[in-house]
Amino acid sequence: MQRWQTVVLLAAAFAVRLAYGLASDLFGHDEVQIFLIGLQYYTTGAWPFYGPDVVYTHTQLPGGLQGLLVAGPLFLVAQPEAAYVLVNVISLAALSFLAWYIGRRLPQVPRWFLWPWVLFSPWTLNYSTHIINTSYVLPSGVLFFVGAYELVPALRIGALPRRTAFFCLGAGLLCLLQLHLSSAVLAVLAVIVLGLVARERPADLVSGLPWLAAGAAVAGATLVPALLRDGMAAFKAFGGSNVHPEPAALLSLPLLVARFFSFASFEFARFIGASTEQRLDFLAAYPWAAPFAVVAMLFGVLQAAWLGISMFRRQPGEPRWPAVRTATWCLLGLIAAAFTLSVKGPASHVIYVMLPAVFIYSFYCWAPLLQHRIGKRAAVVLLVSGCVAHAALGVRNFNLRSLYTNRPLVMRAIVEKNHRLVGERRPDVWRLEAR
Repeated sequence: MQRWQTVVLLAAAFAVRLAYGLASDLFGHDEVQIFLIGLQYYTTGAWPFYGPDVVYTHTQLPGGLQGLLVAGPLFLVAQPEAAYVLVNVISLAALSFLAWYIGRRLPQVPRWFLWPWVLFSPWTLNYSTHIINTSYVLPSGVLFFVGAYELVPALRIGALPRRTAFFCLGAGLLCLLQLHLSSAVLAVLAVIVLGLVARERPADLVSGLPWLAAGAAVAGATLVPALLRDGMAAFKAFGGSNVHPEPAALLSLPLLVARFFSFASFEFARFIGASTEQRLDFLAAYPWAAPFAVVAMLFGVLQAAWLGISMFRRQPGEPRWPAVRTATWCLLGLIAAAFTLSVKGPASHVIYVMLPAVFIYSFYCWAPLLQHRIGKRAAVVLLVSGCVAHAALGVRNFNLRSLYTNRPLVMRAIVEKNHRLVGERRPDVWRLEAR
């Protein structure tokens, strides 16, 4: 494919993802709170020392990254769509990086399936195109996991220089630390990765540590004001009430495994409704899309089942498969252990940062299937069905939940520099800035 064709296709993908994001929820409880972090910074000029709320323990994540990601575009273009443009630029770049990397690992995977699936599968389209902190988690996760896979000797394919991989590892971790509590799990993973590098190639660790520090320093620059003002107390969200022994969480292990693999499957039902009744209502409201949605969701069940079964399969023709499968087992074990120490149950969005690793694993599972005619035809049916199903969901969200259900209010808040017109930040959250 020529370069201009690639540029055109990526521009088209960006336009579709941006349109879908603009049609997505803004006035939901969590979405509006994330938007208000940036809107408050824009309207008051007060630096956002803290970011997303950890609602169930009334704490906040330290750092101004989340506020800057929402407010920065508003300072350039005082229109509510500006924040959507930035999140879609970042997420498209991250997902393109992930697709490129998977293609380097598995050159036999057809690009006509690889790229559309990475860019438009349910979990990458419904999270990473609109304003919620989970959307910003994905780019951090991509940087971290690509860096990690290129550092662990058994997983490395040489797609990145080691110094770049170290930089990505540090940058991904420090970005995520300001966006989501799951950074605690990635911190443990980072230690494990560095330990494996030290055991196999100690000289590489020594030469790579400055690059790791550079990545962390660049991403952590927005954390410095909170540290200068409040010291180590800024990290309260990473201890105390958020760490609580919950051994009963192991009973939810089958559910956790299913949710883990759902990231790389067509899990559409959760995005059209929280209950069976709501999902049936959606299908009834959009009869033209209902058959496609049902077909895609059936594919999703089969995909998740195949990913689980593949954990016990061998692939003699793929030399890196044992290491990738072992890494996936280790990730499952780590997050299962993490939930035994967490006050939060194993909800999908809590482990969303694992999506890049699940995608890498999943394409090792899809690759043999896509070598056969029936596998290729099934992939085409899945892509077409998913496209129609998401078109219906986009129409539904646009009419019920999007920015355009009350854009004049948001625009007025921007013009009048009054974020309270859109809403109030949660009053019961622990805030150091109130001290």
